[in-house]
Amino acid sequence: MPKIYVETNLFPPIGPYSHAVKAGGQVFISGSPGVDPATGQLAGPDAYTQTRQTLRNIEAMLAAANASLDDVVHIQVNLVDIADFAEMNRAYAEQFSEPYPARTVIGVAALPKPGARLTINAIAVLKG
Repeated sequence: MPKIYVETNLFPPIGPYSHAVKAGGQVFISGSPGVDPATGQLAGPDAYTQTRQTLRNIEAMLAAANASLDDVVHIQVNLVDIADFAEMNRAYAEQFSEPYPARTVIGVAALPKPGARLTINAIAVLKG
């Protein structure tokens, strides 16, 4: 199965991985923190702001792969503090509408990006 590494022109990944890869009619989006591409820094200190920025970044990654948030079939959210669940959900509900993609939320001890409250990864199915 051929793989296409999608150039996103956002911020550089913080490790040896690609932001997005197309393969088998799907787009795989790596776990991404809420980094503002203009500054390279987290968009804010709180889960709501970071979730909004993360989903904007994912939207841009999907667009670079000729897909959109409407094509997302699964999301995984990794939260440093499960108490951020409500604020993450508030921002999430502003981006997605019913029927929602499948989703998994996991509480984690830490993330590689200092100050990151969460990361989100996604899988989308390409049309046609």
